[in-house]
Amino acid sequence: MVAIGVLVSGSGTNLQSIIEAVEKGKLDASIKVVISNIADAFALERARKHGIPTAVIRVKDFPEREAYDAEVVRVLKEHGVELVALAGFMRIISRVLLDAYHMRIMNIHPSLLPSFPGLEVQKAALDYGVKFSGCTVHFVDGGLDSGPIIIQAVVPVKDEDTVESLSKRILAEEHRIYPQAIQLFSEGRLEVRGRRVFVRKSEAPSGTMENPRAATF
Repeated sequence: MVAIGVLVSGSGTNLQSIIEAVEKGKLDASIKVVISNIADAFALERARKHGIPTAVIRVKDFPEREAYDAEVVRVLKEHGVELVALAGFMRIISRVLLDAYHMRIMNIHPSLLPSFPGLEVQKAALDYGVKFSGCTVHFVDGGLDSGPIIIQAVVPVKDEDTVESLSKRILAEEHRIYPQAIQLFSEGRLEVRGRRVFVRKSEAPSGTMENPRAATF
């Protein structure tokens, strides 16, 4: 079982999907703490409802990003966190946190990276005219949504799609594959070699619109 800490800034729907996967026995993990930079983030209420410890670390209380991240690391370590999951955490993190949890920080992004990093990605996908979009779980490095890719799920783009409708379908896939990626880490099945993440004992993706398929999830 892996001990995880979740960093949030907003409503926390991906946090909710992780909580539910744990409670249903689909995810062999324990959420030790949920940390937010926003005191009234609804994600904190989701955590409290399930008896998960929370912490608010306000940006204005720290003179620089490195000092802020040092406090985040302190709280994570205090709770015995082994893996950090970013779930709508709207801050760029520094080397302080990256070095403390090297290749042990995951993020979920609503596009098929490396296409459309950053913000407003569904609008960018529609404006570009892509026929497929989706979401990506990746390890976090020092770049913008640039870390090694763990798992991706594909969502077809419909002619009548709006930003809202496409976002809704992508979000459903985010909720499905983020717990799956954490489970692969918990099982010790992820191996990073350069830019590539290899998944041991995974099934070949065949018509699943998802890569990789985890045989045990």
